[in-house]
Amino acid sequence: MSKLEVCVDSAESAMIAQEAGADCLEVCANLIIGGTTPGVSQFRQIREACSIGLNVLVRPRAGDFLYTDAEFRMIREDIQMFRELGADGIVAGCLRADGNLDICRMKELLRCADGLSFTLHRAFDVCRDPYQALEEAVSSGVDTILTSGQAADCMAGKEVLKKLMILADGRIEILVGGGVNAEVIRQMKEEIHADSFHMSGKRKMDSGMVYRKEGVSMGPAGVHEYEIYRTDGEEIRRAGRILRR
Repeated sequence: MSKLEVCVDSAESAMIAQEAGADCLEVCANLIIGGTTPGVSQFRQIREACSIGLNVLVRPRAGDFLYTDAEFRMIREDIQMFRELGADGIVAGCLRADGNLDICRMKELLRCADGLSFTLHRAFDVCRDPYQALEEAVSSGVDTILTSGQAADCMAGKEVLKKLMILADGRIEILVGGGVNAEVIRQMKEEIHADSFHMSGKRKMDSGMVYRKEGVSMGPAGVHEYEIYRTDGEEIRRAGRILRR
């Protein structure tokens, strides 16, 4: 079966994505920096508003996936909390300093998820050996790997994705992410027969602020205080039509 997962970081985007035909959502915060763990009230609002599956990203910060003991404790506790709040799945991942999956920690996170679906996120895309990591993920009980094929976007990682899908052989889902849009879905379906995709479909909106203080930045370079990103429903509809054609 085909699958279109939409990544959202607001209740507004979640409702737009569901109405536009998303099969499930990845719920996070701070999409502009790659996504971090969402807030409790944010998740509750989305759970109340949406009937489709909600997979929660549990990532305590931006940056690498080598976590301190304190950060790992946060991940464990957040997984347990979102399970109790009604999440359908967890999206998480840990690496060791040598670039391999941290299998011991991954197994502990799977135990915390306690029967929820579990996606290994794009920590996979910066691991040392994707084919070894796939086998380790399968043996650990991971359900899905979200990956761009260890490239900046999935089109650049197409050949690795193709090999991963062959090696997966139905044992684990390969969820294609990184630069996904309707045209990318069309090409990936035709060229490597992919049928599971992850996208944000976000568009830039202008802030409603009339007064704007210039010269004061609240974030990193390139992040503008008076720009808001939200899911574009028509982009999700186009992607869904091509996926299910």
